[in-house]
Amino acid sequence: MRRSLVAAIVSAALLAACTSARESAPARTATEQLLLSSAVDRAAQALMLDLPPDAAVYVDASLFEGLDGKYAVGSVREQLLRRGARLMPNRDRADIVVEIRSGALSIDDEKALLGIPAFDVPVPLSDTVSTPELALVKRDERRGTVKLAAIAYDAHDGRMVDATGPRYGFSHITDWTVLVFSWSNSDVLPEDKAIPPITSTLRDFGLGGQP
Repeated sequence: MRRSLVAAIVSAALLAACTSARESAPARTATEQLLLSSAVDRAAQALMLDLPPDAAVYVDASLFEGLDGKYAVGSVREQLLRRGARLMPNRDRADIVVEIRSGALSIDDEKALLGIPAFDVPVPLSDTVSTPELALVKRDERRGTVKLAAIAYDAHDGRMVDATGPRYGFSHITDWTVLVFSWSNSDVLPEDKAIPPITSTLRDFGLGGQP
C-alpha cells in the first residue's frame, strides 16, 4: 500500500512538472525577430541581379517599407558585396542604382487543436469561470513570410540594367503538444541551438532510457 502511494505521488509530480524563467518584456519577442530575419536572409539571397563586374552601386531604399526594414536593406547590401559590387555612399558616385522594395514582411500564426478548447462558463450570481484547455494533439505554427524585389538602372541615363522580379523567403517555428508532452521544431536556429526533441525531454525526467 505504501509503495503504491509513493508511486502515485511520483507520477503526479512528473505530470505536473514545469519550468519557469525570468524574462525581460520588450515590445517585440525574440521569436518574432528570428522568424522575420531568417525569412529576410533567404529572400535576399535569391535577389540575383546581372550587374557588370566591379560595378559602382548605390542602393536606393527610399521605397522600402516594412518591419525590420533596416535589417532587410542590410541583407541586400551584403549580397551585392558578395557578388562583387562596390557600394557607393551616394548616387553621384555610382554607375548603377539598385532600387529595392518589399511586398511582404510579416508573420502568420496558425493553430490546430484535437481536444476541448478553453471556454467560459457563466455562473449564476457571479462572474464566468474559464475551463482549461484539454489537448490530445495541438499544433501552433508561426510562419515568417518575406517578399522582396529589386531593379537596377543606369545612374546617368536611367535605363534599366536588370530586374529580379519578386523573390520569397520563408521561416517557421512549430510547437507541438501531445497529451502532457511538448516540443518544438523550427528552421530559424542552427541544429546545435535547436530545442531538444521529445526523447531528450523524456530522458530528463528519467523516462527515456540510456543516452
